[in-house]
Amino acid sequence: MKPLENENWLDEALTKAIGCEKSQPNFEKWKQDHPEAVEMLTSRARREPAAFVRPLRLRRIIMYKTITKLAAAAIIIIGVTFGLTTLLNHGTPAYALDQTIEANHSVRYIHIKDFDRSHQDEPKEFWVECDEFGQIKNARWYMPEWGAPEDGAKVGVWNDGIAQVWFKKKNSILIFRNKTVAAMMLNLVEKSDPRLAVQRLYELQQQGKVKIAIDEPSDKAEPIVVTATYPPEDSRPGRRHVLYVDQATKLVNAIEFYQLKDGQYEYQGVQEHYDYNVPIDAKMFALDDEVPADVIRVDQVTQEVGLAQGELTGEQVAVEVVRQFFEALIKKDYEKAGMLFGGIPASNIQQWYGKLNVVRIVSIDKPRPHPIPGVGGFVVPCEVELQAKDGTKSIWKPYGPAVRPVDPESQPHRWNLHGGI
Repeated sequence: MKPLENENWLDEALTKAIGCEKSQPNFEKWKQDHPEAVEMLTSRARREPAAFVRPLRLRRIIMYKTITKLAAAAIIIIGVTFGLTTLLNHGTPAYALDQTIEANHSVRYIHIKDFDRSHQDEPKEFWVECDEFGQIKNARWYMPEWGAPEDGAKVGVWNDGIAQVWFKKKNSILIFRNKTVAAMMLNLVEKSDPRLAVQRLYELQQQGKVKIAIDEPSDKAEPIVVTATYPPEDSRPGRRHVLYVDQATKLVNAIEFYQLKDGQYEYQGVQEHYDYNVPIDAKMFALDDEVPADVIRVDQVTQEVGLAQGELTGEQVAVEVVRQFFEALIKKDYEKAGMLFGGIPASNIQQWYGKLNVVRIVSIDKPRPHPIPGVGGFVVPCEVELQAKDGTKSIWKPYGPAVRPVDPESQPHRWNLHGGI
């Protein structure tokens, strides 16, 4: 019977572990019967913690043997019940998931590097600070250009409900109110936080939703390896996660990701965890000292941007945004044009589009969905007439324009131009 199905599982596990006929908290008798074990445990307690060992990232599939079962995890619970937590944490020969759960109950800071198998030299990076209640207080992230070539490399920070994203390639910084960033970071922390990551595996194991194999090397300088394999009926079948746990601290130092393909588990990437509870410099959560002096600041916090949708459909409001943008250029109203273009400063709009000298809208065609998956909104084909200084006229066909909703958490039900011109 599984422990959760057997109301006597605690007594049975204790009987098996300690060797008594009935589970009773007689620690003095146990010490008399096991003098060698007491000496070993007390000598261990006097030792300094083992040095931190950073696990190597693997590039091959590794199969691990199971050397512990749920009964080992139960021993930790028993220890807490009878006040023997210290003894059992040091004396239990086999590693138990509960040890990692107990070892990581107050993580406040974490630095994560996320390596993709195709881009091992330039990982995504995340720095997160949580408050005393476990909520995101500050966050910073770096997204390499390979993640979104059209945008280029990005650096973002989040605090007090406001996100700032610096687009290095475009020399611009977008400032907007957002809760999604915090939710995404919290989700990342929950997957990476040692306590939560291992607790989740423990719960899934209890529910029969994952198979766990644990390899505990005799060399204490080497990490414990926890391999979690998800069954075919999983929502994302074929997944395998491999956690590397430092034997001294019980901290999860890395999580590797694999995917079953053609009967083999293929390496997908790894998250490496650094600096647990090491305070992060406050400057890391601000961009003012990093961005160039001439950076374009697109502020969607202090001003309303785009156009209210009202009763219009998505296609209709997309057309209206494009129409009003070019009408503003015709009138030399660069402030309004910038407001429709997501909040770009009027001076930049004038610099970019003032020389075009738009004099007339020739046509605006039916919008079509944006061709790049995930971008959202529409592309609105159009033609406008330009007039040169010598009076000659020509027709210009922008390769967009592209229109989509402003961030719904920042300014709901508003649409803005975001590119394609």
